[in-house]
Amino acid sequence: MTRRFLSLWFARLPTDRAHALRRDKTNAPLATIAKIASAQRLVCVDARAAALGLHPDLPLADARARYPDLIAVEADPGEEARLLARIADWCARFTPLVALDGADGIMLDITGAAHLFGGEEAMAATIEARLAGQGLGAALGIADAPRAAWALARFSHQRIAPPAMSEKMFARLFHDLPAAALGLDEKTIADLNRAGLRRIGDVALRPRAPIAARFGAEVMSRLDALSGLERGAISPRFPAPDFCAERRFASAILHREAIDLAIAKLSDDLVVLLERQAKGARRLELCLFRVDGALRRIEVGASRPLNEARAIARLFAEKLQAEDEDEIDPGYGIDILRLSCLAAEPLAPSQRELERAHEAERAKALTDLLDRLSARLGPRRVTRLEPVDTHIPEYAVAAVPATGRRHCERSEAIQTRPQTRSLRLDCFAVARNDETPTRPIRLFERPERIEAIAEIPDGPPMRFRWRRVLHEIAAIEGPERIAPEWWRREAALTRDYFRAEDKQGRRFWLYREGLYGRESVRWFVQGAMA
Repeated sequence: MTRRFLSLWFARLPTDRAHALRRDKTNAPLATIAKIASAQRLVCVDARAAALGLHPDLPLADARARYPDLIAVEADPGEEARLLARIADWCARFTPLVALDGADGIMLDITGAAHLFGGEEAMAATIEARLAGQGLGAALGIADAPRAAWALARFSHQRIAPPAMSEKMFARLFHDLPAAALGLDEKTIADLNRAGLRRIGDVALRPRAPIAARFGAEVMSRLDALSGLERGAISPRFPAPDFCAERRFASAILHREAIDLAIAKLSDDLVVLLERQAKGARRLELCLFRVDGALRRIEVGASRPLNEARAIARLFAEKLQAEDEDEIDPGYGIDILRLSCLAAEPLAPSQRELERAHEAERAKALTDLLDRLSARLGPRRVTRLEPVDTHIPEYAVAAVPATGRRHCERSEAIQTRPQTRSLRLDCFAVARNDETPTRPIRLFERPERIEAIAEIPDGPPMRFRWRRVLHEIAAIEGPERIAPEWWRREAALTRDYFRAEDKQGRRFWLYREGLYGRESVRWFVQGAMA
């Protein structure tokens, strides 16, 4: 299948502030201004201003002299970038592969999607009409290569290039375009113009080696990208989902019951796609496209691979029930719902006759409960403890979302050093058979300082005072030495751990911090053992 790309170019982006100023003067021309070469100049003009003869780069004083009612708004690149991002989100209703193309354009990969809208011409007309309804004017270009679509949108009156163009068709469509359609920097374009290479045809018909030697290899690279000889690609704002199901409504839906019913049907469709490859969903996203252009994304996770429609629909029901009414407000209605599987995992073959049925059902019920709680309360409020690859006891576990992957990266942990927990589970070492653990299951929030007395400076303690109580040691095991991790920049001291039991039968996990003769020495108790 031939790849097809659609480029949108916005010569002007009316900001919210400009719209607010226009409400008082509906027929006044509008322009944005910026300080260029120590003078205020027009940088963008609307259709009314262009019809009156105003154009970019015109000094503001000259424009005011011609039309005193001109509305001039200071250009705000940050606000225009945010508006362009919102338009890109709106364009996701046509294809999930949408990318920002500089500061004034959007690129869509419409391969295999145009037929859903009646063909490329009908799709382009639909996009133009719906953007115009939102007060946005855009030029379009459709071609086999992103660079060709970009050039058609900005420099050509013909906006759709035929698929798989021949050299003759390419020459007829692009050779008369200015050299600026190659998308090169201003200096290179100026150098080409001074050399008499003002059009793309002037460059294409010359020998390649002299042009590359004089103006750089980028010129010929852009020409190859324009003709499709160099494979082009885009970087979508959001990665394409592994599996996707979508529903479009002739009449926009408004009520929550209709949304729930549509989610249930989308779940059925998605499960069919998952079952074909024997996979289950771990991360799911629901996109709600509103009629007014707003887009709402809702994401949920699962603690096990899901391929059951009812379970998927129940997760989103819990999530929507927990959302604020303003966040799920359908506005004037929702015309598209898209359910995507962002991450999937293979399903392990199940042999019910060899499993313990009640244990399998209990495990499934637990994971379903975790998924529902995470969808309702948020993934960061329902966590489990995951071992961390370190031998420092207080850093040996991290709280991670219960619906995350079993072996997550350390960067995904909510707290790699959970110092705010009153009690922490340690990666304790349990002896074989029914012997007692070698470390306490729970640690104190912070190690507590003690006063210890030993027979020799570097020996085990004979007694220690903790919380104003003196403990006489009856039995002790150790030491277990834990050296600081050399790759950490923070200063740390060597620790010698001891398992101690006092004469009352209470057992403690003590450690000495520091080495005698080389470091300052202090004693701490870090946990109590059963």
